[in-house]
Amino acid sequence: MSELLKSIDARTRLAGTNKLEILLFSLGVDGRTGRRETFGINVFKVREVMRTPAITSAPEMPSAVEGMVSLRGVLVPVVDLAKYAGISCETPREIMIVTEYNGHTQGFLVEAVDTILRLDWSMMRVPPDMLSGNLGGLVTAVTELEGNRLVMMLDVEKVLSETSRYDDEFLFKDIEQQFQRDVTVFFADDSSVARKQITRALDAMGVRHVGAVNGRVAWDELRKVAAHADATGKRVRDLVPIVLTDVEMPEMDGYILTRMIKSDPRFDGVKVVMHSSLSGMSNQQLGHSVGVDEYVPKFEPQRLCETLGRLIRNSRHETAA
Repeated sequence: MSELLKSIDARTRLAGTNKLEILLFSLGVDGRTGRRETFGINVFKVREVMRTPAITSAPEMPSAVEGMVSLRGVLVPVVDLAKYAGISCETPREIMIVTEYNGHTQGFLVEAVDTILRLDWSMMRVPPDMLSGNLGGLVTAVTELEGNRLVMMLDVEKVLSETSRYDDEFLFKDIEQQFQRDVTVFFADDSSVARKQITRALDAMGVRHVGAVNGRVAWDELRKVAAHADATGKRVRDLVPIVLTDVEMPEMDGYILTRMIKSDPRFDGVKVVMHSSLSGMSNQQLGHSVGVDEYVPKFEPQRLCETLGRLIRNSRHETAA
């Protein structure tokens, strides 16, 4: 299994080309449907894959958290993804995918890993709105392979949010209202948890906001803003001075969205802030190479608000000048 991930560093070159690589895995045969579904996770979030080690349980853990393991001296929480997703299956989860994102390391128990699949983000589709239930809320994108085989990308940020028990009130308590709804921030993110957190932060700041579920939708909406600005004799930066974007999104990723904005003269002066769980230095460097103005890790709303507030005030000074 280590062979699957031995060249992970080289895969950084894929970012910025609207391509990704996902590790395919299964959770077992669902007792309700008799089917074994295929799921995926971005390789960038995978640190290693191993046989499930002995897990130490602890009291008062969320139901899907099996316990913790020690990996090279670091205590790592372990989540049973099948149990979290409400999938009833008897198959033992003998494989653990160790993930690292949002500044956290956690292990996900799965039945088996398959292979690493390289594809274009344009092949990833947003799931239907009517998809509901616990699993539906976990799926951020779907792609189809040969033989009508569907692969579902899981919202692992949602898993982290709901199993780590982080204190929402603590995260947002020091955010002060800085504006009077006289500025608009446009944001794009495929994670419902991330969109909720962004909305909450911007509301606390007193900032108007418009959101999109992926880069393609964001670009379509931003072009409408540009057309309106042109028709009314205004600049886009006067209407939407800041665009906040995730990196991983179906149909169009954040790197391509940034490149589109920065290469279009209609968006001159619009600042782009990349807001991602992929906060490694290589990802930040790539973001800056396509024109990103700032890079803020997810799950840090106070830092996000500080960054946005500074950019908004600077934009006003530039406009006044």
